[in-house]
Amino acid sequence: MQSNSNAPSANKLWGGRFSGATDPIMEKFNNSIGYDKIMWLEDINGSIAYAKSLISCNILTKVESEQIVNGLNEVKKEWESGSFEIKPSDEDIHTANERRLTEIIGKLGGKLHTGRSRNDQVATDVRLWLRNQIIILLNKLKDIISVSTEIADRYIDVLQAGYTHLQPAQVVRFSHWLLSHTVPLLRDAERLKQLSSRVNVCPLGSGALAGHAFNINRLELAELLSFEDVSLNSLDATSDRDFIVEFQSWASLLMVHLSQFAEDLIILNSNRCIKMSDAYCTGSSLMPQKKNPDALELLRGKTGRVIGNTTGFLCTLKGLPRAYNKDLQEDKEALFDTVSTVQDCLSITTGVISTMEPIEDRLKLALVPEMLATDIAEYLVRKGVPFRETHHIAGAAVKLAENKGVPLDKLTVSDLQSLHESFQDDVISIWSYENSAESRNSQGGTSKARVLEQIQLIRNKADTIKTA
Repeated sequence: MQSNSNAPSANKLWGGRFSGATDPIMEKFNNSIGYDKIMWLEDINGSIAYAKSLISCNILTKVESEQIVNGLNEVKKEWESGSFEIKPSDEDIHTANERRLTEIIGKLGGKLHTGRSRNDQVATDVRLWLRNQIIILLNKLKDIISVSTEIADRYIDVLQAGYTHLQPAQVVRFSHWLLSHTVPLLRDAERLKQLSSRVNVCPLGSGALAGHAFNINRLELAELLSFEDVSLNSLDATSDRDFIVEFQSWASLLMVHLSQFAEDLIILNSNRCIKMSDAYCTGSSLMPQKKNPDALELLRGKTGRVIGNTTGFLCTLKGLPRAYNKDLQEDKEALFDTVSTVQDCLSITTGVISTMEPIEDRLKLALVPEMLATDIAEYLVRKGVPFRETHHIAGAAVKLAENKGVPLDKLTVSDLQSLHESFQDDVISIWSYENSAESRNSQGGTSKARVLEQIQLIRNKADTIKTA
């Protein structure tokens, strides 16, 4: 039978009510310091602000507050230098920092937690941490958008097949296709910026659940920590993890976009239509000729991981009563993993895009005359024939070419005139992939002018997304 830990519960922040020791398995089960130590800086900054605000509610004198702040700055230096020592009694980052503060400045450190609970403390730390990570993510998104528009501009004249149902459909520009994956990332950046304001709300001063007994100035706390607002209800403030769910949902959608892009690139790479840098590929331990697009496959695979983090945490939340419950400790590992995964995926995607090269000759091989069937219908529309009629005529042209065993563009003017009298000698102009692309000249279309316009519009919109 497992023996009890020698560390009495009375040594815990919450240990006054307990006299027995904690089972060592429970110690491990309960502790979060192994992963929440990542928030050491946010926890210290939150405590510094709290120490300053305790002056106005007469808990600390100005001198005492300054001593605590100085002590916290010493703790910060230890974390920065890597000399901070985590002790077995440190359940979490809050316990660790307060324990070390008290070691440095003595019993005065025990005043810091007056009126504060780890419930509002951890909610504050996570919001501060996530707020900082959002800035990093926004900058990474802007990097991808910048690189994508640069590559789109560079290869503006390259044509390729556009697909629906994985079947050749119409002619598009390579740049148009690339921008089709860039625009969702622009939306992702806009969404992230929007949700950042809901992250940037201060719960500090809410206490364990019922509020602060010493009437701390929560607006002052929010200002010191650069929060935009304070939470409206203390019960909600300490149990609210909507902002994490919203971020996780945002990350899931972003990863879906990256996964779709990766899948397209995997197909293009498999067809030798795009050259990927060796930096983002690996080989086979058996087959020396292999150059596998592992970066893209991992982007696709890690999407499931992020979606799983989102789904898992929603399941954690769904049955929780008000207010704080220990279940909420499960918010952080998934969140930290998602942020780290997404940041890595964005960096990898930027690298893949900046180093990839379309292979124009191979892309041209995928352009087949049958993709111009719609252009036949549109030719007749310009001759005054109703589209519903021209659609059937174009389909008959495709069938005629199949019956004759020739490509669509090898039908003669006479062949086409047998289908409708409106075909004239100028019909041969439609057998041009460049002309087909240039005819799609509406806003958002694949003509050269419209794609160049899209590049500039995307750049302009990206420039409006502020990261600070």
